[in-house]
Amino acid sequence: MALNYNPDVLLCLANLSNDEVFTPPNVANAMLDLLPETLWSDPNATFLDPCCKSGVFLREIAKRLIKGLEPVIPDLQQRLDHIFHQQLFGIAITELTALLSRRSVYCTKYANSKWSVSHFDTPEGNIAFPRVQHTWDGNRCRYCGASKEVFGERKETHAYALIHNINPEKLFNMKFDVIIGNPPYQLSDGGGMGSSAMPIYQKFVDKAKKLRPRFLTMIMPSRWFSGGRGLNEFRDEMLHDRSLRVLHDYPDASDCFPGVEIKGGVCYFLWDKNNQGDCNISSHSGAKVVSTSIRPLLEKGMDTFIRYNEMISILKKVQKLSEKSFSEIISANDPFGYDVRVTDSYKRVKPSYSLTPLNEGVKFFYNGWRKEGVGYVKRENIRKGHHLIDKWKVLVAKAWGAGNMQTDWVNPFIVDAPSVCTETYLVIGPFTSKSEAENAISYTQTKFFHMMVSMLKITQNTMQKAYSCVPMQDFSKPWTDEELYKKYGLTDEEIAFIESMIRPMEVNLNV
Repeated sequence: MALNYNPDVLLCLANLSNDEVFTPPNVANAMLDLLPETLWSDPNATFLDPCCKSGVFLREIAKRLIKGLEPVIPDLQQRLDHIFHQQLFGIAITELTALLSRRSVYCTKYANSKWSVSHFDTPEGNIAFPRVQHTWDGNRCRYCGASKEVFGERKETHAYALIHNINPEKLFNMKFDVIIGNPPYQLSDGGGMGSSAMPIYQKFVDKAKKLRPRFLTMIMPSRWFSGGRGLNEFRDEMLHDRSLRVLHDYPDASDCFPGVEIKGGVCYFLWDKNNQGDCNISSHSGAKVVSTSIRPLLEKGMDTFIRYNEMISILKKVQKLSEKSFSEIISANDPFGYDVRVTDSYKRVKPSYSLTPLNEGVKFFYNGWRKEGVGYVKRENIRKGHHLIDKWKVLVAKAWGAGNMQTDWVNPFIVDAPSVCTETYLVIGPFTSKSEAENAISYTQTKFFHMMVSMLKITQNTMQKAYSCVPMQDFSKPWTDEELYKKYGLTDEEIAFIESMIRPMEVNLNV
């Protein structure tokens, strides 16, 4: 027996890349649900998607307006003409996505064809793809920061109109009530993708805010929660913006975009220009909302967003004891100065070392030493961190997973003196004895410790700042979770949260 199954084509599209991810219709509608219902019956409301890929936002808005405006404009064709000509506008990110978006919205890739549900005089209709070039200041684009070496000779330059000095209000001769979209996430800088690529989504949000719509909603990576490369100013502005009224957070991006891995997850938000206050924050796991809380985006004494609502009460109990931060014994990135780059490039220069002991040499721990063996370097070639060389210390990889509380663990190990390491590791210490170092490791292996790190850890790399919320302990003794739960007076509910989010593990303390 034949099955009458007619899937939505926009559910079946393959993504362009992890940087330019198509939005599933259900996610687009969840974002539209954040907007006031009155918009769908308002014939004067205007909508802009400034980063069209599949046209899904404009298509789903059209469906709502077609229904909501029926009492106002009873004739269907007149209603369609009004909606598509006067209310819906888009700017595509490529020529291909312009065609795809028009096909989704107008039912034809050319808006002036006889197949268009609403006839336009031009092929573009109200979904434009203005061709824009990068503006080079030396080797970088003035507007987006793209590398001339990477993007200067490409046919598809990825010079996105919204952030390259194209004003949509002048392009369409229209001011917009709602701006909605899923912007491109990052650009390659020639040094690789992932955490080393340059974020770009924040530029779309900044430019959209400057257009001063009544409402703004976008979906983007959650890495901005903790800042980082190119995101610190954006994070600070967002977390102090009282118009940011709703935030939906997905620590696992595949819950939003099936089959797509985005380190640190994704989120979408509602910015309401005329309505300020605390933010309604919802955390998602799978298809469920696991917690919701109305609270400030910045807790007292913090400069970083705490993504899990359940963590707030635990943080306040820790802060009440006014202890020093564990980050005080965590080194900065590249503790001994081995992060050397090729001139005018992000490519690293591999350090030279010997696999056989050197006269008065120093042990050298690098990425891959477990397979090849510990290396040796000359003391006089060590650029910094000299106070750490001749002490007991603990090394911990700066990259230890994807920012997922359930699967990430620090895997520290003790090294004796004299010793150094590459930028692959951070140093914990120094310590006066091996037993102190062992006791410090016992602390890092508690679920409590890992949960406190997870408050600030969003990206793959766990830098010094990620340990800021972790309280310091007395390392003359080892530590267990039970002792820590009792020390900070955690409730059964708070303990259950930690136990449910952090998985146990076994670790070898020594190299």
